[in-house]
Amino acid sequence: MTPLNAFLAAVAIVFFAKTAAWLLQLKTQNAGLVDAIWAWTLGGLALHYAAAGTAPAPLATLLAVMGGLWGLRLGVHLWIRNWGKPEDWRYAQFRKNWGAKANFNMFWFFQFQNIFTLMLAACAFLPIAYRSDLPSIFAIGLALVIYFTSIAGEFLADRQMENFRANPLNRGRVCRDGLWRYSRHPNYFFECLHWLAYVPLALGAPYGWVSLGAPLVMGFLLMKMSGVPLLEAEMIKRKPGYADYVRTTSALIPFPPKN
Repeated sequence: MTPLNAFLAAVAIVFFAKTAAWLLQLKTQNAGLVDAIWAWTLGGLALHYAAAGTAPAPLATLLAVMGGLWGLRLGVHLWIRNWGKPEDWRYAQFRKNWGAKANFNMFWFFQFQNIFTLMLAACAFLPIAYRSDLPSIFAIGLALVIYFTSIAGEFLADRQMENFRANPLNRGRVCRDGLWRYSRHPNYFFECLHWLAYVPLALGAPYGWVSLGAPLVMGFLLMKMSGVPLLEAEMIKRKPGYADYVRTTSALIPFPPKN
């Protein structure tokens, strides 16, 4: 399959995945479930590109495993977090603002998200899937170090936040436990780091430099669009100590807190 045909197939995959997510939210009235489907879809695109591409079998397998496992873990985490719970406040606010047009607008909002899904997958996965040779041992080792560091870090950040929220005494308080002492969004930091893991595998291939776009796209999404701006504006309203947390704690990259 040519790279163009593989990309067009990816367009169809994400369209049907988000349509399924939209139908699910019609039934459950919980649009937050799309977050899990987003992660699973992106992981699935790693498998799709690995199977469609012409890379040597060991490299294609590595791509499929890295992307697939990342998507599986994150998707399961997000699904458990959202299933049977009240709708994420961001989607609930959209639903309230859109009123009678909520379901119509939600469909196109889900499809709009696919633009960034396709960009991430194309930047990170396509150059590797169509690489004609194997990266160096050093590049593979570096990719795996970055990958496992990102997976472990995001898992740890998620677990620390879950444990904090599970304690009734912490209701209304700001989490400063573990990694959250050094970054306001350590889970987002490790998410960006994950997309950097594909760069060593792509550099040296034709258009391998495109892989640098993946962590930049994810960073832009999290820090400028749907992640930090909306979340922190809401947290400052809800939690009295959050403004001070913003003042003293790094937004993304972990650093010792300011006094």
